[in-house]
Amino acid sequence: MSEKIAVVTGSNKGVGYAIVMGLCERFKGTVYLTARYEENGKDAIAKLKKLGYQPLFHQLDITDQTSVNKFKKHIQTTHGGLDLLINNAGILFPMDAVESFAEQAEKMVAVNYFGTLRVCEALFPLLRNNAKVVNISSSAGHLYRIPSASVRDKFRDFGLTIPKLNEIMENFVMDAKENKAQQEGWGNPPHCAYVISKVGASALTIIQQGLFNHEIPNRNISVNHVHPGLVKTDLNSNGNLTIEQGARAPLYVALDANFKGKYVWSNCQIVDWYRQPTPASIILLKIYVYFGVNLKIKFEL
Repeated sequence: MSEKIAVVTGSNKGVGYAIVMGLCERFKGTVYLTARYEENGKDAIAKLKKLGYQPLFHQLDITDQTSVNKFKKHIQTTHGGLDLLINNAGILFPMDAVESFAEQAEKMVAVNYFGTLRVCEALFPLLRNNAKVVNISSSAGHLYRIPSASVRDKFRDFGLTIPKLNEIMENFVMDAKENKAQQEGWGNPPHCAYVISKVGASALTIIQQGLFNHEIPNRNISVNHVHPGLVKTDLNSNGNLTIEQGARAPLYVALDANFKGKYVWSNCQIVDWYRQPTPASIILLKIYVYFGVNLKIKFEL
Protein backbone atom coordinates (compact mmCIF):
# COMPACT_ATOMS: atom_id res chain seq x y z
CA MET A 1 0.00 0.00 0.00
CA SER A 2 1.12 3.57 -0.70
CA GLU A 3 2.19 5.67 2.25
CA LYS A 4 -0.58 7.94 3.48
CA ILE A 5 -0.19 11.64 2.70
CA ALA A 6 -1.63 14.64 4.55
CA VAL A 7 -1.52 18.26 3.32
CA VAL A 8 -2.21 21.41 5.36
CA THR A 9 -2.42 24.69 3.46
CA GLY A 10 -1.23 27.93 5.03
CA SER A 11 0.49 26.08 7.85
CA ASN A 12 3.71 27.94 8.61
CA LYS A 13 2.06 29.67 11.60
CA GLY A 14 -1.08 29.88 13.72
CA VAL A 15 -3.69 27.14 13.75
CA GLY A 16 -2.25 25.54 10.61
CA TYR A 17 1.13 25.14 12.31
CA ALA A 18 -0.51 23.52 15.33
CA ILE A 19 -2.50 21.21 13.03
CA VAL A 20 0.73 20.06 11.38
CA MET A 21 2.24 19.44 14.81
CA GLY A 22 -0.80 17.40 15.85
CA LEU A 23 -0.73 15.39 12.64
CA CYS A 24 2.96 14.64 13.10
CA GLU A 25 2.05 13.13 16.46
CA ARG A 26 -0.92 11.04 15.33
CA PHE A 27 -1.21 10.72 11.53
CA LYS A 28 0.30 7.49 10.26
CA GLY A 29 2.01 8.84 7.18
CA THR A 30 3.77 11.87 5.69
CA VAL A 31 2.61 15.37 6.60
CA TYR A 32 3.13 18.36 4.29
CA LEU A 33 3.46 21.84 5.73
CA THR A 34 2.82 24.40 2.99
CA ALA A 35 3.28 28.15 2.88
CA ARG A 36 2.96 30.98 0.40
CA TYR A 37 6.53 32.13 1.03
CA GLU A 38 9.28 29.53 0.93
CA GLU A 39 11.41 31.21 3.60
CA ASN A 40 8.53 31.25 6.08
CA GLY A 41 7.74 27.63 5.39
CA LYS A 42 11.31 26.46 5.85
CA ASP A 43 11.61 28.41 9.11
CA ALA A 44 8.50 26.63 10.39
CA ILE A 45 9.92 23.25 9.35
CA ALA A 46 13.14 24.01 11.21
CA LYS A 47 11.20 24.85 14.40
CA LEU A 48 9.18 21.65 14.17
CA LYS A 49 12.28 19.54 13.59
CA LYS A 50 13.81 20.98 16.75
CA LEU A 51 10.72 19.66 18.54
CA GLY A 52 11.30 16.21 17.07
CA TYR A 53 8.74 16.32 14.24
CA GLN A 54 9.52 15.50 10.62
CA PRO A 55 7.03 17.17 8.26
CA LEU A 56 7.90 17.89 4.65
CA PHE A 57 7.66 21.31 3.05
CA HIS A 58 6.38 22.52 -0.29
CA GLN A 59 5.63 26.05 -1.43
CA LEU A 60 1.93 26.65 -2.11
CA ASP A 61 0.19 29.93 -2.84
CA ILE A 62 -3.52 29.15 -3.09
CA THR A 63 -4.16 32.37 -5.05
CA ASP A 64 -1.66 31.40 -7.77
CA GLN A 65 -2.78 28.74 -10.25
CA THR A 66 0.83 28.05 -11.32
CA SER A 67 1.85 27.38 -7.73
CA VAL A 68 -1.16 25.11 -7.18
CA ASN A 69 -0.40 23.21 -10.39
CA LYS A 70 3.23 22.68 -9.33
CA PHE A 71 2.15 21.33 -5.98
CA LYS A 72 -0.40 19.02 -7.59
CA LYS A 73 2.26 17.65 -9.93
CA HIS A 74 4.62 17.08 -7.01
CA ILE A 75 2.05 15.11 -5.02
CA GLN A 76 0.98 13.13 -8.07
CA THR A 77 4.47 12.18 -9.25
CA THR A 78 5.99 11.64 -5.81
CA HIS A 79 3.15 9.94 -3.97
CA GLY A 80 0.44 9.14 -6.51
CA GLY A 81 -2.31 10.62 -4.34
CA LEU A 82 -3.25 11.91 -0.91
CA ASP A 83 -5.44 10.90 2.00
CA LEU A 84 -6.05 14.08 4.01
CA LEU A 85 -6.42 17.68 2.86
CA ILE A 86 -6.88 20.46 5.41
CA ASN A 87 -7.69 23.78 3.77
CA ASN A 88 -6.46 26.18 6.43
CA ALA A 89 -5.00 29.04 4.37
CA GLY A 90 -6.97 32.25 4.74
CA ILE A 91 -6.79 35.93 5.59
CA LEU A 92 -8.54 38.33 7.92
CA PHE A 93 -7.98 42.09 7.88
CA PRO A 94 -7.42 43.65 11.31
CA MET A 95 -10.01 45.98 12.84
CA ASP A 96 -7.81 49.01 12.11
CA ALA A 97 -7.04 48.05 8.49
CA VAL A 98 -6.36 51.00 6.20
CA GLU A 99 -7.58 49.13 3.13
CA SER A 100 -10.97 50.11 1.78
CA PHE A 101 -13.99 47.86 2.29
CA ALA A 102 -13.99 47.09 -1.44
CA GLU A 103 -10.36 45.98 -1.30
CA GLN A 104 -10.94 43.88 1.79
CA ALA A 105 -13.97 42.19 0.22
CA GLU A 106 -12.15 41.39 -3.00
CA LYS A 107 -9.05 40.03 -1.25
CA MET A 108 -10.81 37.94 1.36
CA VAL A 109 -13.16 36.36 -1.15
CA ALA A 110 -10.22 35.71 -3.49
CA VAL A 111 -8.28 33.90 -0.77
CA ASN A 112 -10.81 32.39 1.64
CA TYR A 113 -13.26 31.24 -1.01
CA PHE A 114 -11.74 31.12 -4.49
CA GLY A 115 -8.31 30.10 -3.19
CA THR A 116 -9.81 27.18 -1.29
CA LEU A 117 -11.82 26.21 -4.36
CA ARG A 118 -8.69 26.38 -6.54
CA VAL A 119 -6.82 23.94 -4.30
CA CYS A 120 -9.81 21.59 -4.13
CA GLU A 121 -10.26 21.51 -7.89
CA ALA A 122 -6.57 20.64 -8.30
CA LEU A 123 -6.22 18.04 -5.56
CA PHE A 124 -9.63 16.36 -5.40
CA PRO A 125 -8.81 14.07 -8.35
CA LEU A 126 -5.80 12.83 -6.32
CA LEU A 127 -7.81 11.91 -3.22
CA ARG A 128 -7.63 8.21 -2.50
CA ASN A 129 -10.46 6.02 -1.25
CA ASN A 130 -11.66 7.02 2.23
CA ALA A 131 -9.81 10.33 2.11
CA LYS A 132 -10.88 13.25 4.29
CA VAL A 133 -11.11 16.97 3.56
CA VAL A 134 -11.39 19.58 6.31
CA ASN A 135 -12.22 23.15 5.35
CA ILE A 136 -11.36 25.61 8.11
CA SER A 137 -14.29 27.96 8.39
CA SER A 138 -15.20 30.20 11.32
CA SER A 139 -18.05 31.18 13.60
CA ALA A 140 -18.37 33.96 11.02
CA GLY A 141 -19.07 31.23 8.48
CA HIS A 142 -22.42 30.30 10.03
CA LEU A 143 -25.28 31.08 7.66
CA TYR A 144 -27.06 33.27 10.21
CA ARG A 145 -24.20 35.72 10.37
CA ILE A 146 -25.87 37.11 7.23
CA PRO A 147 -28.71 39.43 8.35
CA SER A 148 -30.90 39.23 5.25
CA ALA A 149 -33.22 36.24 4.84
CA SER A 150 -33.23 36.69 1.06
CA VAL A 151 -29.42 36.54 0.93
CA ARG A 152 -29.35 33.54 3.28
CA ASP A 153 -31.78 31.78 0.96
CA LYS A 154 -29.26 32.05 -1.87
CA PHE A 155 -26.72 30.08 0.17
CA ARG A 156 -29.22 27.58 1.61
CA ASP A 157 -30.59 26.64 -1.83
CA PHE A 158 -30.36 22.85 -1.95
CA GLY A 159 -29.92 23.06 -5.72
CA LEU A 160 -26.88 25.31 -5.36
CA THR A 161 -23.96 24.41 -7.61
CA ILE A 162 -20.37 25.59 -7.53
CA PRO A 163 -20.83 27.82 -10.63
CA LYS A 164 -23.90 29.41 -9.01
CA LEU A 165 -22.01 29.88 -5.74
CA ASN A 166 -19.13 31.47 -7.64
CA GLU A 167 -21.60 33.93 -9.10
CA ILE A 168 -22.98 34.78 -5.65
CA MET A 169 -19.48 35.49 -4.38
CA GLU A 170 -18.65 37.62 -7.40
CA ASN A 171 -21.88 39.59 -6.95
CA PHE A 172 -20.93 40.35 -3.35
CA VAL A 173 -17.56 41.72 -4.42
CA MET A 174 -19.27 43.81 -7.08
CA ASP A 175 -21.75 45.21 -4.55
CA ALA A 176 -18.87 46.00 -2.18
CA LYS A 177 -17.09 47.95 -4.90
CA GLU A 178 -20.30 49.88 -5.63
CA ASN A 179 -20.97 50.57 -1.92
CA LYS A 180 -24.21 48.57 -2.03
CA ALA A 181 -23.32 45.68 0.30
CA GLN A 182 -25.44 46.85 3.22
CA GLN A 183 -28.51 47.78 1.19
CA GLU A 184 -28.34 44.47 -0.65
CA GLY A 185 -28.45 42.58 2.64
CA TRP A 186 -24.90 41.22 2.86
CA GLY A 187 -24.25 42.85 6.23
CA ASN A 188 -22.39 45.78 7.70
CA PRO A 189 -19.10 46.82 6.10
CA PRO A 190 -16.31 46.11 6.57
CA HIS A 191 -16.98 43.10 8.82
CA CYS A 192 -19.32 41.39 6.38
CA ALA A 193 -16.42 40.82 3.97
CA TYR A 194 -14.94 38.12 6.19
CA VAL A 195 -18.40 36.73 6.98
CA ILE A 196 -19.32 36.30 3.32
CA SER A 197 -15.94 34.78 2.45
CA LYS A 198 -16.38 32.15 5.17
CA VAL A 199 -20.08 31.53 4.56
CA GLY A 200 -19.08 30.90 0.95
CA ALA A 201 -16.40 28.41 2.02
CA SER A 202 -18.93 26.62 4.24
CA ALA A 203 -21.54 26.49 1.47
CA LEU A 204 -18.82 25.12 -0.82
CA THR A 205 -18.17 22.32 1.69
CA ILE A 206 -21.79 21.20 1.56
CA ILE A 207 -21.85 21.18 -2.23
CA GLN A 208 -18.58 19.24 -2.37
CA GLN A 209 -19.89 16.55 -0.04
CA GLY A 210 -22.98 16.17 -2.19
CA LEU A 211 -20.83 15.69 -5.28
CA PHE A 212 -18.69 13.07 -3.56
CA ASN A 213 -21.80 11.26 -2.33
CA HIS A 214 -22.93 10.76 -5.92
CA GLU A 215 -19.63 10.15 -7.70
CA ILE A 216 -19.13 6.88 -9.53
CA PRO A 217 -17.09 4.94 -8.56
CA ASN A 218 -17.62 6.22 -5.02
CA ARG A 219 -14.38 6.86 -3.09
CA ASN A 220 -16.15 7.31 0.28
CA ILE A 221 -14.67 10.78 0.76
CA SER A 222 -15.78 13.08 3.57
CA VAL A 223 -15.72 16.89 3.51
CA ASN A 224 -16.46 18.85 6.67
CA HIS A 225 -16.11 22.48 7.78
CA VAL A 226 -14.81 23.52 11.18
CA HIS A 227 -14.89 26.59 13.40
CA PRO A 228 -11.59 26.31 15.32
CA GLY A 229 -12.56 28.90 17.93
CA LEU A 230 -11.36 32.40 18.69
CA VAL A 231 -7.64 31.76 18.49
CA LYS A 232 -5.15 34.45 19.37
CA THR A 233 -2.93 34.89 16.30
CA ASP A 234 -1.42 37.74 14.34
CA LEU A 235 -4.67 37.72 12.35
CA ASN A 236 -6.87 37.90 15.43
CA SER A 237 -5.51 39.76 18.45
CA ASN A 238 -8.88 39.37 20.19
CA GLY A 239 -8.67 35.60 20.40
CA ASN A 240 -8.58 33.77 23.71
CA LEU A 241 -7.43 30.30 22.64
CA THR A 242 -3.92 29.03 21.97
CA ILE A 243 -3.13 27.66 18.53
CA GLU A 244 -3.03 24.18 20.03
CA GLN A 245 -6.56 24.64 21.38
CA GLY A 246 -7.63 25.94 17.97
CA ALA A 247 -6.25 22.81 16.32
CA ARG A 248 -8.32 20.52 18.53
CA ALA A 249 -11.52 20.45 16.46
CA PRO A 250 -9.81 20.27 13.04
CA LEU A 251 -7.68 17.36 14.26
CA TYR A 252 -10.74 15.62 15.69
CA VAL A 253 -12.57 15.88 12.38
CA ALA A 254 -9.47 14.81 10.42
CA LEU A 255 -8.46 11.85 12.54
CA ASP A 256 -11.38 10.67 14.66
CA ALA A 257 -14.76 11.64 13.20
CA ASN A 258 -16.68 9.58 10.65
CA PHE A 259 -19.40 12.02 9.58
CA LYS A 260 -19.75 13.85 6.28
CA GLY A 261 -20.73 17.38 5.26
CA LYS A 262 -21.02 18.64 8.84
CA TYR A 263 -20.29 22.02 10.44
CA VAL A 264 -18.24 21.40 13.57
CA TRP A 265 -17.76 23.86 16.42
CA SER A 266 -14.54 24.38 18.37
CA ASN A 267 -15.81 22.03 21.11
CA CYS A 268 -16.02 19.24 18.50
CA GLN A 269 -19.82 19.30 18.48
CA ILE A 270 -21.84 19.30 15.25
CA VAL A 271 -23.81 22.51 14.71
CA ASP A 272 -26.74 23.03 12.34
CA TRP A 273 -25.31 25.43 9.77
CA TYR A 274 -28.75 26.24 8.38
CA ARG A 275 -30.52 27.33 11.55
CA GLN A 276 -30.18 29.42 14.68
CA PRO A 277 -29.18 29.45 17.44
CA THR A 278 -25.42 29.00 17.20
CA PRO A 279 -23.44 27.94 20.29
CA ALA A 280 -22.04 31.47 20.49
CA SER A 281 -25.53 33.00 20.70
CA ILE A 282 -26.60 30.44 23.32
CA ILE A 283 -23.59 31.29 25.47
CA LEU A 284 -24.32 34.99 25.09
CA LEU A 285 -27.93 34.44 26.10
CA LYS A 286 -26.86 32.51 29.21
CA ILE A 287 -24.55 35.35 30.18
CA TYR A 288 -27.37 37.87 29.78
CA VAL A 289 -29.71 35.71 31.87
CA TYR A 290 -27.07 35.17 34.55
CA PHE A 291 -26.49 38.88 34.98
CA GLY A 292 -30.18 39.66 34.85
CA VAL A 293 -30.04 41.61 31.60
CA ASN A 294 -33.55 42.16 30.24
CA LEU A 295 -33.33 41.57 26.52
CA LYS A 296 -35.81 40.58 23.87
CA ILE A 297 -34.01 38.00 21.76
CA LYS A 298 -35.71 36.19 18.93
CA PHE A 299 -34.14 33.14 17.38
CA GLU A 300 -35.29 32.04 13.96
CA LEU A 301 -35.84 28.32 14.29
